Amino acid sequence: MISVFLKEQTKQQHDDTEAKLQSQKIFDKSYTLDDYKTLLIHNYKLISRYEPQVQEQLKDYPELKLDLRSKIDALKIDLSNLDIETGSEASAQNLENEAEAFGALYVMEGSTLGGNVISKQLRKNPEFEDVEFNYFGVYGENTGPFWQEFKSILDEKITEAQYNDCVTGAKKAYQLLS
Repeated sequence: MISVFLKEQTKQQHDDTEAKLQSQKIFDKSYTLDDYKTLLIHNYKLISRYEPQVQEQLKDYPELKLDLRSKIDALKIDLSNLDIETGSEASAQNLENEAEAFGALYVMEGSTLGGNVISKQLRKNPEFEDVEFNYFGVYGENTGPFWQEFKSILDEKITEAQYNDCVTGAKKAYQLLS
């Protein structure tokens, strides 16, 4: 299954991203508001550049419910609430095919799953008592079911011949995120 293969093939990029964004500090409550702002900015680079392209490349898959998976508006609200200026990011045009788009979406959906954990942990940190987590809580209680649904569609639609392209798309997304 491609979802298992993707996890194995991008483990290093996942771990490098977590290290660069200092994820361990989230759990020991030493994460600061500035750390969080940096995390949001990195996610903005990923979402603003790839969400439009993924929506275009995968428009023929209504079962993905891409309109419900859009995160850019929630992310913009969080950035605005924290007075973060982002400017306009040009949409990246380097996802070469549907398989790469699925790979990029794997990273975006995975970051939403991780974001659910992040928001729960940061709510325990007094420095974040007035912070809203629109982006990291974008799916609310549907986060787990949305992830499982996505993985099921991914495993069904990506053929073995497309595995390498899918991994390439995921790695491109990790590059933007970190």
